[in-house]
Amino acid sequence: MEKNKRYSILLVLVLACVVGCSQTDESRSADSVYINGKIITLDEQESVASGLAVADGRIIAVGTSEKVLTLVDDSTLVIDLQSKTLVPGFVDGHSHLSGVAIQAITANLLPPPDGPGSDIASLQKTLREFMKTSEMVKTHNVLIGFNYDDSQLAEKRHPTRQDLDAVSTDMPIMITHQSGHLGVYNTKALEMFGVTADSEDPPGGIIVREEDGRTPNGVLEENAHFQLLYNVIPPFSGEESLSIMEAAQMQYLSNGFTTIQDGKIDPVSLELMMKYAQTGGLKADLVVYADLVPMEDYVVMEGPLQSSNYTDRLRIGGVKLTFDGSPQGKTAWFSKPYLVAPQGQADNYAGYPAFTDEEALQWYEVAYKNNWQMLTHTNGDAAIDQLIRVAGKAAERYPKDDRRTVMIHGQFLREDQVADVQRLGIFPSLYPMHTFYWGDWHRDSVAGPGRAENISPTGWLMERDIKFSIHSDAPVTFPNAMRILDSAVNRVTRAGDILGETHRLRPMDALKAMTIWPAYQHFEENSKGSLEVGKLADMVILDRDPLTIDRKNLVDIQILATIKEGVTVYQQ
Repeated sequence: MEKNKRYSILLVLVLACVVGCSQTDESRSADSVYINGKIITLDEQESVASGLAVADGRIIAVGTSEKVLTLVDDSTLVIDLQSKTLVPGFVDGHSHLSGVAIQAITANLLPPPDGPGSDIASLQKTLREFMKTSEMVKTHNVLIGFNYDDSQLAEKRHPTRQDLDAVSTDMPIMITHQSGHLGVYNTKALEMFGVTADSEDPPGGIIVREEDGRTPNGVLEENAHFQLLYNVIPPFSGEESLSIMEAAQMQYLSNGFTTIQDGKIDPVSLELMMKYAQTGGLKADLVVYADLVPMEDYVVMEGPLQSSNYTDRLRIGGVKLTFDGSPQGKTAWFSKPYLVAPQGQADNYAGYPAFTDEEALQWYEVAYKNNWQMLTHTNGDAAIDQLIRVAGKAAERYPKDDRRTVMIHGQFLREDQVADVQRLGIFPSLYPMHTFYWGDWHRDSVAGPGRAENISPTGWLMERDIKFSIHSDAPVTFPNAMRILDSAVNRVTRAGDILGETHRLRPMDALKAMTIWPAYQHFEENSKGSLEVGKLADMVILDRDPLTIDRKNLVDIQILATIKEGVTVYQQ
């Protein structure tokens, strides 16, 4: 290859590099250099450069194109960005890779613009068509649909067992709500799992009943759903498992993620991840958090994967608890009632907790005693109150300077709670995608205009200089990086209204919340999240500059390439 031969980004089949920083390591030549681009480093100075160089998977220079070309020799790959934009690889603040894997081989029931689920008839049509064509259905004789949303259905209600029976009475059917916190089962599935009129609601869950107050109508909430969910998912063969993992990982790579999270992994899924990693299948780093409550022992947390270092691109980062449910599914735990109570509930209904304080504290003390990083799902403000109480008590008993306990979602975080979150060193991982997907629903049915204005209140965190991440919670929504960015910057609802003007972020800050701040969340800020000398060459090439384009067009930015440690793992 000639020394200064330049390759167009669209012609290069294998890109080898990444970004740089404000310094240069001149001790060796570069394996690859990127020139003539807009390089948003996201360093502390918010520097912007035009060139960067990579060697051995790490950044060795960032600055002008002329500067990095001094590191070129006969073997260096020179990539002309042609004024395209280079940013750090996106770091997943919270999602569920195992759920995305299942989503990849189930019927898509999402509402527009992500799927066809606009009414119950469309759900039934999708399920019937999927049943005819799916190899998974033919092989395992079970029909699973993912992510219907009652708030977007024309009927404005959940489907029932009778609605699913109209698709099939011979085959068990289960469909999940887009929140992931509810499921609907047909009569066959309920019979298979012994859910009858005599079944009692489990702690932290509800079996929704028909008008007689006894007969299950097919909708199961929270723990009632979770107890059956994994029994419905069939045991996949090794070949099937490989296929669905490849499809799931590509969802993230094509959206620019170079670090992926599985934020609540069960033992079966963890075993699958380990096998997949051992085959060399992981192209991005995967940090997983074990579901603490169902653990029969803590062997997995005492093994080598529970580490700050990756083995075959996999590590266990800590553990996860879930304190409440979903605001869009009206199972989140509030201090004040829902604006419109769900069917069958009194006007003072405010959701419900998964644990008592005593139970929650027991689990927190297990984690804190063992110095495991804790992720806690809290959507409603009452659940966040419980997090503050429990984390505070556990920290008093097991003090440690830097735990980085993570508050997952924090949708209805109140302004008066922000100081306590900061005092306890709790890291917020927020979910501003709700402003688009459910903003209208939160305002008009869930919480009313006042509370809805302040969902995922990033502005209050910025005022206090609190680091935070923003996430997709995939498979609740697709891991669409530009939709994450757009929702945090614009906060525009489906109806086109701005929800929470004071919480709209600068594009620069939204990018930080997708890169350097979630890297900090994972204790990886020294190796990831910004384009600086010595850091891993994890980066993304965008077709446009998110700092300068009209903010309404952010969602349309295209991911041209994703590079992990100097190796292209996705190219459009």
